[in-house]
Amino acid sequence: MQIPEKIISRDKIILKTSIIGIITNVILSAFKGAIGFFTNSIAIMVDAINNISDALSSVITIIGLKLAGKKPDKDHPYGHGRIEYLTALTIGVIILYTGFTAVISSVKKIISPELPEYDNASLIIIAVAVVVKLFLGIYTQKMGVRANSDSLIASGVEAKFDTLVSFSTLVAAFIFIFFGVSLEAYLGVIISLLLIKTAAEILKDTINKILGTRPNLETIKAIYKEIRSIDGVLGAYDLMFHDYGPDKMLGSVHIEVAEDMTAGEIDTLIRRIQREIFTKFSVVIDAVGIYAINLKNPQIKSIYTAIKKLVFSDKFVLQMHGFYVNLDEKIISFDMIIDFDAPNRDELYRQIVAKVANEFSDYEVLIALDNDYSG
Repeated sequence: MQIPEKIISRDKIILKTSIIGIITNVILSAFKGAIGFFTNSIAIMVDAINNISDALSSVITIIGLKLAGKKPDKDHPYGHGRIEYLTALTIGVIILYTGFTAVISSVKKIISPELPEYDNASLIIIAVAVVVKLFLGIYTQKMGVRANSDSLIASGVEAKFDTLVSFSTLVAAFIFIFFGVSLEAYLGVIISLLLIKTAAEILKDTINKILGTRPNLETIKAIYKEIRSIDGVLGAYDLMFHDYGPDKMLGSVHIEVAEDMTAGEIDTLIRRIQREIFTKFSVVIDAVGIYAINLKNPQIKSIYTAIKKLVFSDKFVLQMHGFYVNLDEKIISFDMIIDFDAPNRDELYRQIVAKVANEFSDYEVLIALDNDYSG
């Protein structure tokens, strides 16, 4: 299969943005490091170290991009896209380590204070760094959103945070110059704690994605709407996603179709669903389950209405689908979704099964308890 143009473009965006980030942060770190050394400013030194960690984050992003882009192999048939999540996790750890290191250095300066010495050139360079870092942060985060890259988004958010750090350092410098009060070490502690908070948020978000979370609710609704709009689909349920990295989403769904559809017609319908969803959402619908529906029969319609009333008598029942009655073999089957917030889902499920079985004692009742995977 040919690699989609969208994927190629995404890789170029991440690579270009990361290289810009590396060059900018190395230059800023060099200037800030020199200023911090000569002015004896711990806050500026912390800021310089932070720029180095930003540059390292960009290097890791590039490495992660290259590894994630490797073709599927025998051991990894779904590709290596999840490496990008590990990349974001690594960046979060680096930021966390930087924050803790900076806290220790700042506390030492509080215990053994040393007065900073500023000059006009130092202040001008810091002011320029504020502007440069702000634009870099906005650009990086924008490109991260455009490329759907957690690593770039994290770097962009951190860069904008760094702007606040540099600006605060500048304010502290003016306070010292005009009032003779040195807030350097205390500012270093505050900056470091904010950095740790940022790292914790990045780590939490990345770990959630590795563990598996629901996709965007609006995307789910749009995919359901698209599937249900296709001629021949009477209903769509149980939409599930398997995330193998950014822009590498596999999914499965169950659809309801008329019981008299032929195997050939169902095959054509499934292929159309797969084509439409991939074209519009870049999601590969890997499997489509089939529910046969026979509600045109008046007797079955009557049974359906009675059972629906029983099932939805409890507020925690969210959905009932895949309803089918085999009149010849006396079998009633359907799936049911019970809210995760129900006090006791298993007990409620057993109660509903008992109600239906008691009401239709002449039938074998088969009710599957589904989970609300997609919201």
